[in-house]
Amino acid sequence: MIAHIQGRLVEKTPTDVVIDCGGVGYHINISLHTFSLLPDSESIKLYTYLQIKEDAHSLYGFVEKQERELFKLLLSVSGVGASTARTMLSSLAPSHIIQAIASNDVATIQGVKGIGAKTAQRVILDLKDKVLKIYDLDDVSMVSNNTNKDEALSALEVLGFARKSAEKVIEKIIRDVPNASVEQLIKQALKSL
Repeated sequence: MIAHIQGRLVEKTPTDVVIDCGGVGYHINISLHTFSLLPDSESIKLYTYLQIKEDAHSLYGFVEKQERELFKLLLSVSGVGASTARTMLSSLAPSHIIQAIASNDVATIQGVKGIGAKTAQRVILDLKDKVLKIYDLDDVSMVSNNTNKDEALSALEVLGFARKSAEKVIEKIIRDVPNASVEQLIKQALKSL
């Protein structure tokens, strides 16, 4: 197993990168989340997951260890392959996926292109206990946190901010202050927007 690759960034697209490591160029598949976090510098380190199939060896890279671990958890669900897991991580931030699983939010997971109701339910059913244990969460705080997030987003939309940019800011605040109240979320977001 290749745990990480560190080297010089040679090519970069929203779906993959090529890293030169000791004269060998490694083609690594990435999510949009990882693409958005890639540093501007030439030197780069990605945590990786090597998937071996009969017809291909595919390398997947992540800036954050948390995203790699979530990718591996998603692969353990029947019916979720590497491309579906990567699509999920491209559509939703890892913290958003974790919250959706922990709070039984089927609609959020089903909102990802290519995921139907049955697959979304299976993801939650198979991963909820693991996610709650690994990330040391409890159901109640996740549900209230999700409600706080939704209320804060609604308020920011009423104030005229674009939902996408407001959502990114709110998610960052929730990562830094997991139990932030609606008022705290709005105040912090207004400073950042």
